[in-house]
Amino acid sequence: MECTERLQGDGTNSGRPGPPTTAVPSLAQRVPSLACRVLRCCVHVHPWTRLLLHVFMMPVLLGKWSLEPPVTAFLSLFDLQNNQVLGIGSGSTIVHAVQRLAERVKEENLTIVCIPTSFQARQLILQNGLTLSDLDRNPELDVAIDGADEVDSDLLLIKGGGGCLTQEKIVAGFAKCFIVIADYRKKSDSLGEQWKKGVPIEVIPMAYVPVTKALTKKFGGVVELRMAVNKAGPVVTDNGNFILDWKFDKVHEWREVNSAIKMIPGVVETGLFIDMAQRVYFGMEDGSVSVREKPPC
Repeated sequence: MECTERLQGDGTNSGRPGPPTTAVPSLAQRVPSLACRVLRCCVHVHPWTRLLLHVFMMPVLLGKWSLEPPVTAFLSLFDLQNNQVLGIGSGSTIVHAVQRLAERVKEENLTIVCIPTSFQARQLILQNGLTLSDLDRNPELDVAIDGADEVDSDLLLIKGGGGCLTQEKIVAGFAKCFIVIADYRKKSDSLGEQWKKGVPIEVIPMAYVPVTKALTKKFGGVVELRMAVNKAGPVVTDNGNFILDWKFDKVHEWREVNSAIKMIPGVVETGLFIDMAQRVYFGMEDGSVSVREKPPC
């Protein structure tokens, strides 16, 4: 199911944000009434969407809209409870998430435990004064929050652009609820429509050549060993493995393909997240928030 709510912009019937040249003082005088009208229109919207709209509205009205993942807004409304165990994903989205999470923990005097999916996530948790734990001590999580490289209409995901796909899938898989936050560029009807860098596949280093040949033989397309940017040689994951990027040339039955790839000797994990996400929030270019969801967590 999907719903989209659009912000009112310049107070006219156009529904578009006012021009950047609009005088800020006069516009600022109109903000309270515009805010009331927008929020009244959102009364029957999903509660998480309602807060996202509220937070996004001011920069749109003032002509200062800059697209960022709707992380801060989501975490402001997220039903954070004492003694929860949270999975913390990787990537640019999570920087904002951890900062806002730390603010809420301090403001509300909460005790929560965070399970990282990468070295980056681990450092963010520690730098923001949150409690770091692991799956040995907390094998079941309440919620996992992460981004995605692409999300299709069935909530199938491609993840792993940052190289942390295996840990991300483990943490998401042991969470009662998996929430994804992304921007409009990650939203598609079919995988491969927006994301052109292929499906990441983590492999044991000694097996990358035979796995490459097996992938192209079974599924076609092009397979590339991901190379590092700031060092010589390939990217090495936190697990000490290599990453292959499989650039497929047609739409597949992803559930079957995912299972088949994982059966190839030497494959550790794929970046296909099949039937794992319960809800996805997209920050849209026009200031709206689009929600794709399965039954509530």
